[in-house]
Amino acid sequence: MSDASENVTKSGPSIDVLIPAIEKDLATLPHVIDSLRRYVRHPISHIYIVSPNSSKIRKLCSRKNCVFVDETTVLPFTKKAIRYSSSRWNRSGWLYQQLLKMNGDHICREKFFLVVDADTVLIRPHRFRSGGKSIFYCRNWSQPEYFRTYRKLLGAAAPSPKSFVTHYMLFESAKLASLKRTIEARHGMPWHAAILRSINKKRQFGFSEFETYANYVYSRNSAAVLLRNANNKSLSTPVAALGQERIQRLARTYRSLSFHQRKGYSTPAKP
Repeated sequence: MSDASENVTKSGPSIDVLIPAIEKDLATLPHVIDSLRRYVRHPISHIYIVSPNSSKIRKLCSRKNCVFVDETTVLPFTKKAIRYSSSRWNRSGWLYQQLLKMNGDHICREKFFLVVDADTVLIRPHRFRSGGKSIFYCRNWSQPEYFRTYRKLLGAAAPSPKSFVTHYMLFESAKLASLKRTIEARHGMPWHAAILRSINKKRQFGFSEFETYANYVYSRNSAAVLLRNANNKSLSTPVAALGQERIQRLARTYRSLSFHQRKGYSTPAKP
């Protein structure tokens, strides 16, 4: 990771950033924010942190010049309204934060906004628009339930040859709004109600906001989409324990690092 790679001029459309977070993310969230400002090759207008009302996260937003958004103001219901669990697992909060992202067009002001998971840190420069096309970062595997739900929602198979579940994605507000209108017209109910009804709640991993949005965009005009390998690496080592030398070594192979330790959005069910 050379100095030259870090000094590339930021260009293209200005974007906003949206990060859903909870207090358990505070160990990684400052690093996520810093990495966005360092490695996103677009001017960033605002970084919105969507969270339960938390004084600790509010203080972080103030310190990092981010906009705090109380998650209870984003949707017409709260996390308590979602029932998505079994005797062995509880995915209600995990699903709730995906629906929060799906309403990001009602939070962000720019035409484009980047959604980033609060446990994923960029370690190389990223661009998300090029030549009027959106760049989607992809991987080679996904969850079958994501595609079953997609078919229920939109009446067609997901067309992409890759998976878009890579912890961050650029949304175009107009296309996201079009997706939600399409779902509502097909199901005769609010988009979030249609999603909740379409999920097989006996199975985990029943819906993906990234898989749904990107496949919808890809299905409308695949020529307007550029696919790039995400090259994401999951680590159990705390992000603060990684030295700069190790990060530089990892950056030779990977674009981003994920530290999947969050519990609040995906917790075991109580006995």
